[in-house]
Amino acid sequence: MTLRDTIEQMSARLESAGVSFGHGTTNAYDEAAWLVLWRLGVPLHALDDHADDLLSPQQMAAVAELVDRRIATRRPAAYLTGEAWLQGVPFTVDERAIVPRSLIAEVLADGTLDAWLSDQTHRVLDLCTGNGSLAVLAAMAWPEVAVDAADLSADALAVARLNVARHGLADRIRLVQGDGLAAVAGLRYDLVLCNPPYVNSDSMARLPAEYRAEPALALAGGADGMDFIRRLLRDAPSHLNDGAVLVLEIGHEREHFERAFPALEPVWLPTSAGDDQVLLLTPDTFAARRP
Repeated sequence: MTLRDTIEQMSARLESAGVSFGHGTTNAYDEAAWLVLWRLGVPLHALDDHADDLLSPQQMAAVAELVDRRIATRRPAAYLTGEAWLQGVPFTVDERAIVPRSLIAEVLADGTLDAWLSDQTHRVLDLCTGNGSLAVLAAMAWPEVAVDAADLSADALAVARLNVARHGLADRIRLVQGDGLAAVAGLRYDLVLCNPPYVNSDSMARLPAEYRAEPALALAGGADGMDFIRRLLRDAPSHLNDGAVLVLEIGHEREHFERAFPALEPVWLPTSAGDDQVLLLTPDTFAARRP
């Protein structure tokens, strides 16, 4: 059987098994291609070059075993391969941190945020850094900035340390453990990126098994998903320099966000998932809501 036919076959198996996607792929074919190519040691970009390669019985068995494991365990593919990609950049990942997929990566990489920054942008904070992917992408996008990457989870920071080292950024990214902004007490920043736990309790109860395989600490945001964000927005002004911006991801929680913070008027940033999942706040926004 050829590589192309094998991917088609494995895609059909994933589809019929009813697995859930969203951890780097959105459909059965892309997930099958990822798993098959990784198992065979073929680079993801080289599918077309190898599409007609014939697989040996041993290779077929190895591919089938991996796909069987994906179906049986419902673990995200990234946990099986130990790697995920965000904006074309590879990251080490395991069960100690959620699989990197933040939409903030899009506005960071496509230049959307550049209009909000200046030559005075020197200090960046990636809050709730997880495996460190946004911190790494920020350091890559702006070579002149220093980045602090903070998280409550020591396990997640251990994974982030692997990625900082992987991309040779240990001299520009500082990892800090702590609860929210308490991790960087007394410090101010020109840009804060935050993909916090924001999933509301009803949605948490309905999450597919693939998402429940991730650390709940990084997902669960309380009854309305806003528990962490309430503390963040309460304390953020004292951590923002003049002209700074806070970029916050809230997923599908806009209704809860607007109910919790009716006086705020954020700037909504366009992403591939829509124009209401990532927002931007400035110190002036916080000042405007004060009585």
